[in-house]
Amino acid sequence: MSSENTMEFIENVLKVMPSDWIKLTTHRLDIYNEGQAKVEFLKEFEKLVNTDLETLKKELKNLPTAFDYIRLGHPLSCILEWVIAKSKNIGVENVISFSSQTMPILAILRKNLLENINTQIVYQNELPRNFDVETLKAVYDYKFELIKIEDQKSDFDGSTIQIVNSDDARDIELKSEVDFYVAIQEHGSITLVNDTSKSYISEIQHVRRRESIAMTPDDCLKAIQKLVNPSKKIDNTKTDTSTLINTIKNITNTNHKASIGSCGLSVQYAIMMGLIHDSMDKHSGKAIKFIVPPNCYGGTNDQARRVAACLSNVEILDLPVDSGQDMVQSVQKVLDEVALIDGVPFIIAEIPTNPRVEVPHLNNLRDALSVVRKTKDGRDAIAPVFILDQTFCPNVKFLGEGDFLESVPTISYVSGSKFPSGGLCTAGYCVANSKAQSLMSYVDRHLKLCYNVATEFQLDILTTQMPSMIKRIEGAYKNTREFVNFIEETLPTAKINFVSENLASDGFTPSVFSLDLPTFGDTHEERESHKRSLNLKLINLMIKLIPSESKFCVSYGQLKGCYWTIPATSTQGTTKEGDKDYIVRVSISPDFNLNLHKEIFARFCKEYIQ
Repeated sequence: MSSENTMEFIENVLKVMPSDWIKLTTHRLDIYNEGQAKVEFLKEFEKLVNTDLETLKKELKNLPTAFDYIRLGHPLSCILEWVIAKSKNIGVENVISFSSQTMPILAILRKNLLENINTQIVYQNELPRNFDVETLKAVYDYKFELIKIEDQKSDFDGSTIQIVNSDDARDIELKSEVDFYVAIQEHGSITLVNDTSKSYISEIQHVRRRESIAMTPDDCLKAIQKLVNPSKKIDNTKTDTSTLINTIKNITNTNHKASIGSCGLSVQYAIMMGLIHDSMDKHSGKAIKFIVPPNCYGGTNDQARRVAACLSNVEILDLPVDSGQDMVQSVQKVLDEVALIDGVPFIIAEIPTNPRVEVPHLNNLRDALSVVRKTKDGRDAIAPVFILDQTFCPNVKFLGEGDFLESVPTISYVSGSKFPSGGLCTAGYCVANSKAQSLMSYVDRHLKLCYNVATEFQLDILTTQMPSMIKRIEGAYKNTREFVNFIEETLPTAKINFVSENLASDGFTPSVFSLDLPTFGDTHEERESHKRSLNLKLINLMIKLIPSESKFCVSYGQLKGCYWTIPATSTQGTTKEGDKDYIVRVSISPDFNLNLHKEIFARFCKEYIQ
């Protein structure tokens, strides 16, 4: 296909593409093959090259899901990368877009750190904004040389990264002596990987998956529009965040400015690296312990362990919190152990827990976190910092005056793709109480260093959506409570994990619950196999009979309909097998056909439950 034909095709795609490509953060798992992410989408996409506009409009809606979640990639990021790959005659997997200008560089440095490979970073005029060389070497332990392009070593023993300031990656002249080109753009970056370094592709993609995000749909659209029409002027108006900041203050009952990142995990990464940095400054040489539930959200689990893998003084300790394990007792036990070795304890926990939707006794948790512990030699141990993921209940006030965790140094964060945006963007935010406020300068520093700040489009979405968040949470909880009550009446042998009425009266009103369906069999294996089969039968029946509302999807807090997933095969993807939950997780919105879902559930019980 000629360059002219390619751009004509892309121009037509932009005219008739589905609005969901811009408006949704999550897509369907039932038409998603994770092992063929991006590949399957592009294979079918290429078949549409010579299609007329009317057919193209229809077929674009039926393409396989490119990625299940836009943090990882999406139709427009795939198309942007495809266009660049075609123009350079390289594999489309060799082109990787980031919303961040610096994270692809950090991804390469990470792999080289773990494999003890040298790196030279070659640049012409300037480095990306906030590229803090001293911090990258001292805190991240990355090793590299910075070289002006005229001083580049052609015989360098290691990886060569060349930074190019270019809005059009097609203009880059690929040279064999350069392993990676990182094209810095106004709205992120494009990385081109030399074929000799293809082994790095999965590692770079994994950093995009866990510590950053793909270039956002809105910014990908702008980039593609510029490729189609280089003279097109792009609106770069800056968003006034004052209203959004005040909204977050009111919702969280805090007095300080929130930090807003490109997604929940990019915020969590800034928190982790910021606290490590603070610990190095204040507790030099002491062991840092991140204490994490082994079955919490897979991204949290994976990211924490990835951070620890890079730093010899950082270790992950398990915090059992679900399925009969009490969070308070677990906190007491693990903090006692860390105190004895005079370590620096940071606890990451979800409240309510995911996917079992359990809430610890908060007063007891506060007391356990507040105990002044002693080291082996009798000195006061370092007090823990509590890192709270309250994505499931962003309406609960934990941090302000008179709130549960007022007296415990606490940073709270929320994934913005859930209730804050209603599923319209991925941006997340974090806030601290007064006891932890001094840590936020470190968090901000690492959020900016990684260039994982929220985009203007994301800020606009949050500014528009967050004022209605509390009302949406109330409506979604009401629907969820009624559906749970119906399931309990219709199928009393099922085990449902959901908040009690008492917890709801305290403000814990999530709209997600987990369902352990009744099963049978002579052995554990037979019972487990039957239950897993039932899980899929229920989900598939809901999607088939209510396609306008029910979707096989991993997310939560959406504006409309009902999402179904099995945590063990989705959100717990990187969790250890023994800690996975093969149950059904259901999330319900305020705009939901309750009666129809009741009807289909009753039908499921009649047809499949003995």
